[in-house]
Amino acid sequence: MQNDVKEKPERAIVAAVQLPGVSDLDLEESLNELRELAKTLGFEVVGTFMQKRDHFDTAAYLGIGKRQEMRRFVEYGPESEAGSLATPEPVTRAAKSGAARAKEAARSAADPDTRHADIVLVDHEISPSQARNLEIEVGCEVMDRTMVILEIFHRHARSRAARAQVEIARLGYMAPRLREAAKLAGPKGRQRSGTGGRGAGEAHSELDRQKIRNRIAELKEEIATMDVERKTQRARRQDSQGLARVALVGYTNAGKSTLMRALTGSEVLVANKLFATLDTTVRALYPEGVPRVLVSDTVGFIKNLPHDLVASFKSTLEEAVEASLLIHVIDASDHGFERQIAVTDEVLKEIGAQAVPRIRVFNKIDRVGDPAAQAEREVALTVQYPGCMVLSARREDDIARLHAAIRAFFQRDLVEAEIFLPWSAQHLRGEIFANLEVLGERADDEGAFLQVRGDAATVSGLREQFGPAPSVK
Repeated sequence: MQNDVKEKPERAIVAAVQLPGVSDLDLEESLNELRELAKTLGFEVVGTFMQKRDHFDTAAYLGIGKRQEMRRFVEYGPESEAGSLATPEPVTRAAKSGAARAKEAARSAADPDTRHADIVLVDHEISPSQARNLEIEVGCEVMDRTMVILEIFHRHARSRAARAQVEIARLGYMAPRLREAAKLAGPKGRQRSGTGGRGAGEAHSELDRQKIRNRIAELKEEIATMDVERKTQRARRQDSQGLARVALVGYTNAGKSTLMRALTGSEVLVANKLFATLDTTVRALYPEGVPRVLVSDTVGFIKNLPHDLVASFKSTLEEAVEASLLIHVIDASDHGFERQIAVTDEVLKEIGAQAVPRIRVFNKIDRVGDPAAQAEREVALTVQYPGCMVLSARREDDIARLHAAIRAFFQRDLVEAEIFLPWSAQHLRGEIFANLEVLGERADDEGAFLQVRGDAATVSGLREQFGPAPSVK
């Protein structure tokens, strides 16, 4: 008989150290974002722990008192009283041998059947030794912010290119941690192997690092080959059809995919989760016109996105670099939108797209309170960001305005002209209509005269192909 019992989601607690210079608002926004990341992974956040410190604790990120408080939460839940529970006197990590740490680790995990949290999500990148020590003292698994993001990317990548890029980032994250992991393995890792004078653990760790380096090199070669193929395909499309390109960029979960679906009439993934889109999706602006415009939906940006991940996703983000126009999508309902704008601008600069023309689009205005509140926010945004557009991707009139703005951008350099098409060449009418916008048409005994608008080079080429119009007698 099939078991229909649905597994409960893993319960997570988020933890952060508030360093000097980090405001309470910035900390809360960062923690909210970590909670959303946890939701994307399917975790249920059941607690939050914050601590103000001048620096991270070198042993286990958080201070001893906060670690003990978290342990009590894991074992006894949020109703536990600090004074009623005995806590062991802390022992300095450095004073313990590897064997002692291993023995402590074996008995440190809280009972999975009774514990109130299964994992700790740390709002910074921490070292393997800090993570391991924190796991021992708190009693459950620990993931830092970078690992959380990498895990999301790993689960959501679909295309061959995206999977390869994610694997590079994951391997790059693991490689520098192998040496520290070997140190935590205990005395065996430091025994002389008898060959070359290195410990068995150290030699094994070096072999692992070499395998990682070799695998990264293979993946980079694969990505380079795929990049060449994509660039060739783009060049062919550009040369044959004179396509214009728009890239939707912005913070993750700003509504880019919803906007993409509205602009192109396509069925693309729309989910209220961070990083719902990882693979670049390309569709034509609908209804189509002249020039034909391709719209691409790119991976979202996020604060403290691991540098290696940005680097490995450059080929995906090239859609933004090579676009003629960027639509910078911003969540108007998010009070932290200014920080999100700054993060997006920083990433665009890093990938070399800061000079690409852009339209700032404040999306989700329909989520800003009642109509009066929405109108007030719209006025404030247009004053603060002249030339921006404030809209909702779910309102047809708003999408029509954005559609017209995109069309106007690509039609600003178009020229109007008259092309003569003799009756003997009427089978070529399709070529004219496919490459130019036909504004009007008249005819005489010699053929048809079409008033057209389009790219100057395309107009000139077609006029030469069909020859000059007959002279008036």
